[in-house]
Amino acid sequence: MSFSNEQLLDGLNSVTTIPLIPFRGGSIDYDAHARNIGYLMENNHLSDGRPRVICVAGTSLIHHVSYEDQSKLVEVTGEVMGDQGILLSAIVPNPLPEADNLIARQSSLKRSPDAYLIMPLGGVYSQEGFLETFSQFGHQHEQANGAKFLYYHRQPRDRDYVVQLLRDSSAFIGVKVGTDESDVAPLCRDIGNQGMVIWGVGDRSTEAARLGALGHTSGISVLFAKAGDMLNNAQRARDYEASLAVEKRISALEEIRFENGRAYNYSAVVEAMIQSGFDDIDPGESGPFNPRVPAEVAERIREAIEGILDLH
Repeated sequence: MSFSNEQLLDGLNSVTTIPLIPFRGGSIDYDAHARNIGYLMENNHLSDGRPRVICVAGTSLIHHVSYEDQSKLVEVTGEVMGDQGILLSAIVPNPLPEADNLIARQSSLKRSPDAYLIMPLGGVYSQEGFLETFSQFGHQHEQANGAKFLYYHRQPRDRDYVVQLLRDSSAFIGVKVGTDESDVAPLCRDIGNQGMVIWGVGDRSTEAARLGALGHTSGISVLFAKAGDMLNNAQRARDYEASLAVEKRISALEEIRFENGRAYNYSAVVEAMIQSGFDDIDPGESGPFNPRVPAEVAERIREAIEGILDLH
């Protein structure tokens, strides 16, 4: 299924699940990954029959796998989703030639991504270089591969240049906000109808929605699909009280994930999946640089999820 820009933008006003990658014995367990994607596709509670949105990205640990494995993860995800959802693939933009190769490779898949999330640019760069290079990059891949992009905004100094990128480039259709809520309203105002603003700091998303963000990303929907869907349904209906009620229920788990510089962003979800006991999902064991959480954190996670298992 091919989405028009209008369909894609409306579809992305949703909860975008960033599923963890399950590992066993130090290797990716692709069967477990397919099982988790299957759970997400079979448990879609979004209003009006809207498509599930899934993005293989940072919480998935793409920074810790090979380019070949990253493309295979996208391929497996697309095979399970078919044409019943919106598939996003995150791309680390430097080194740029590798990003070019990844997009070319993934665009040729039988089920290619519907859009790409460009991860925060690292290394030394000027803001003028940011704008010039990404404008050229977007145009190149829009022409060669029909690619559409969102940019993951994590560096406050780049805000005005992110706005300019979306206003100038037809390839860039949105921004994922990874700074804080103070950036949401200015980004919405300055981008206007030239793109969309998505909240990118987890499911505690009600205030960002009040400020104008359309949709949010979730690292816990791979376990609690109903929670993310309920949040987005309420936010699209502008029922912020209902959204806040769900947010309060999952806030203890989100607090653990985002504390101490997001140290347990991945491993807290692994632990929650293990402790949940659900047999339709598979967290694997632990990931590179992300071992099982300490015992005291595991106990906090047990307490955080014991009252929200109905949101699975």
